[in-house]
Amino acid sequence: MDHFVGIDASLESCSVCVVGQPGSVVREAKVASEPEALIAFLRGTDVTITGIGLEAGPLSQWLHRHLCAAGLEAVLMETRQVKGALKAMPIKTDRRDALGIAQLIRMGWFRPVHCKFVSAQELRALLGARRTLQKSVISIELSMRGMLRGFGLKLGQITRRRLPERARELAEGNEMLTAMMTAMLRGHAALRSELAKRRRL
Repeated sequence: MDHFVGIDASLESCSVCVVGQPGSVVREAKVASEPEALIAFLRGTDVTITGIGLEAGPLSQWLHRHLCAAGLEAVLMETRQVKGALKAMPIKTDRRDALGIAQLIRMGWFRPVHCKFVSAQELRALLGARRTLQKSVISIELSMRGMLRGFGLKLGQITRRRLPERARELAEGNEMLTAMMTAMLRGHAALRSELAKRRRL
């Protein structure tokens, strides 16, 4: 008899539910959110698994890739559709979500989504890291402007290259401001250096 598996993945553990063709629950478990643990559990069920469903997400993409590499029939399911289907459940728990996903797989009521290639995920992570560095650089610059403005000191329209020199000039004579500007400029320089490295990749 064919069996279907629903996996509700979270950071630490996954709720796993195995149902048979009639829809009855055959087995339920909490398994560590690691490919090896999931593969070992699924192979240890001793039933014919026809389909394995995971709601699409960053962690589930990683698990999906390893499950497929191990020869298991795993599919990523469109998030909004899964959430819409599970919303009908009166009580929402990870265990019930896993059961709901298993039933969707059994009935074929799901829309599969493409699992991104590792290279595409790496590029996305790189762009995300660059964006975070850029935001941090701008945040420090705005904080410095605001801090100096509180003492009636204005940086004015200057380039990033000129900013450190100008900030030190304005803070000169005020020990507290000098210490703050020095610390912030040190962080600003480190972030700009890392941002320059990311641009070369």
